[in-house]
Amino acid sequence: MHKSWVGNQKLKEGFMSKYLITGGAGFIGSHLADSLAANPNNLVTIVDNLLTGHSDNISQIPNIQFIKADANNLTEMSQVFYLGNFDYVFHYAAVVGVKRTLQNPLSVMRDLDGFKNVLELSVATGVKRVFYASSSEVYGEPVEIPQHEERTPLNARLPYAIVKNTGEAFLRSYHHEHGLDYTIFRFFNTYGPRQSSDFVMSKFLDAGLAGNDITIYGNGQQTRTFLYVADNVQATINALNDESSLNNVVNIGSETEMTINDLAEIIAERTGNKSDIIHLPALKEGDMTRRQPDVVKMKRLLGRPFTELEHGIQQLINYKTADWLTYEQEPEYIGQLRTESLVDNA
Repeated sequence: MHKSWVGNQKLKEGFMSKYLITGGAGFIGSHLADSLAANPNNLVTIVDNLLTGHSDNISQIPNIQFIKADANNLTEMSQVFYLGNFDYVFHYAAVVGVKRTLQNPLSVMRDLDGFKNVLELSVATGVKRVFYASSSEVYGEPVEIPQHEERTPLNARLPYAIVKNTGEAFLRSYHHEHGLDYTIFRFFNTYGPRQSSDFVMSKFLDAGLAGNDITIYGNGQQTRTFLYVADNVQATINALNDESSLNNVVNIGSETEMTINDLAEIIAERTGNKSDIIHLPALKEGDMTRRQPDVVKMKRLLGRPFTELEHGIQQLINYKTADWLTYEQEPEYIGQLRTESLVDNA
């Protein structure tokens, strides 16, 4: 197990709050780490096995420390927890990506080991609260639209969705038996800088910017909502001080439903791509027909309007084309977040 901070025990002293982010070298986890670490009173520890995460995503700042470790390995995670003495844990580590999870179902199921490790060690070391990255996949094929955290029945059948659903059940059980507090985030499609091209927004943008055909599985009439990563991060951090999110479930997503065909058309227009939009055979499973979250809780947590899709796409284009003059790395509301939401989490 590689530790970037071996022997640097002084780094652990003098911080008001200590955070662990499993999967913190991934897309959303790394943005979360940056925003938490923007408050110098916070110490953020990232754990990642770098299977799908990237060390380049980890900011080199004094109050972020990185440990290469596998959440599914109890020995490694025990060392992390007992040395870290964490106040809060964001458990984001998981095998992700529709194709990857369909092709590697046993790897997906092994994530249950990581979940048990995190919860057992959180109880043993006095963690105050665990925040869990669940998924809209737990809803399965839509029973109703919009999909509500309490009313909508869960209809999960694929291994990835079953594991996420089981993780939610573990949290409720550990709260019932051990008093471990939690918040469950059901992530809907999120996009932004650092996202892998395995996911539809980045995949389409990469093709558009390269002048290649944009490929869609199936007829393209399946619908999704798209949330900019800064909105995701702000809402999840705001949950730290939100009593109504305690021991509760929150959909983290946008309210605007659109077809994949419409997204492809927007990307082609914004990138100036004159190539074709090609339809491939539909995936045999895993590509649900509709996704739209109920966002009442999300809007309250976010506390401001959603980032407009056009602005978010342009931000991502600027990032991918290294147009640093127009890419806003830290929007103003992130600065507000530092002082309003992270002042006192001890």
